[in-house]
This record gives sequence, structure tokens and C-alpha cells, in this order.
Amino acid sequence: KVGDVYRDGGGIATLRIFRSLKPVIGAINGAAVGIGVTMQLPMDIRMASTDARFVFVFARRGITPEAASSWFLSRLVGMQTALEWCFTGRVFNAQEALQRGLVRSLHAPGELLPAARALAREIADHSAPVSIALTRQMLWRMAGAEHPMAAHRVDSRAIQARGQSADAREGVSSFLEKRTPVYPNKVSTDMPDFFPWWDEPEFK
Repeated sequence: KVGDVYRDGGGIATLRIFRSLKPVIGAINGAAVGIGVTMQLPMDIRMASTDARFVFVFARRGITPEAASSWFLSRLVGMQTALEWCFTGRVFNAQEALQRGLVRSLHAPGELLPAARALAREIADHSAPVSIALTRQMLWRMAGAEHPMAAHRVDSRAIQARGQSADAREGVSSFLEKRTPVYPNKVSTDMPDFFPWWDEPEFK
């Protein structure tokens, strides 16, 4: 609770994932029911085992979706699919999750974690952490913007700041020298001055 107002624990968890400055990759292997599926929604990339099953069971139990899924789900799969899955509360398989955009790819159960780790390694080895942190927040936060001008304003500040950074110099040098980059800027100390550009809503 926040004061006299109830806050569901799942929503607190998903909002923390939403605010993360690191990429979040989900590897779903088995049954994802209730919070087991809604907590995946703010993750950046979801990969699933061919054995995975999903269900937004809430209406069949006389309750409603939680964990801020009413904001995340339709942005991932579209309103029609979000409503169908929530209205019916039926179990659907990994293939349907892939076809409707809930997951990025399907893998044999034993190959799921290696595939997720390989994707994480690709990001970590080749991308600047500060650029990733900014990009993650830019894309998620602009998903609800009323006009592209909001994105243009943030994009302009970000590309200017990053273009003048040591990371940008390293990105060009490593490309020309055909070597793996070693980005010097750190998320903990080198985020641009305009970050964060939003006001975080209070829990009330």
C-alpha cells in the first residue's frame, strides 16, 4: 500500500523493469500464467521454448489483469489480440505467441537459454551501454507520446550529446580499425545532462 491506496506487487515489479537502464531479455520455458505472463510484458525481448504456454486467466477467476498489463499488452500485440486473450482466458501455445508478436523466437527447450545468452552477448559486445540505456527509455517512453514532435525533441538532444561523446569516437575508430569496440562511457556516470527528460508519476 501507498498510504491508503493499494498497489499490486506485480505492478511494482513491472514498473521497475520499465525503468531499467539495461536491456531485459526474457526466456520463457514452461507455463506462464497470471503474473508469470504479465511480468514479461515490460521486457525488451521475449524468447520462448516450444514447450511454453501462456494464459491471461484473470477473467476466468473473476478478477482483472494486473502488473500494468493494461498499458503494456496492447502495445506489444495490438488491441484486438490483447482483448481476445484477456476476455477468453484461454491457454495458447508458443506458436500463437510468436505469430501474434508476444515473443521474438521459438527454441527447443535445451537451446532456449543459450540463445538468450547469445543475444545478450551480442548486445554487450558491440553496443555502447549509455546508448543502449538512452535508446531503451526513448523507445518505451515515446510509445505513449501524443505527437512525434515529443520524440523529435528527445532524439535531437540525444544524438547531439552522443555524437560528441567518447563512445562515438570509439564507435567510429573500432569500425575503421575492424576491431571490437571498447566503449569508455558508463551508465552510472556518463548519462547526458538532459536525462531523465520526464517526470516520473508518483505512486498515489
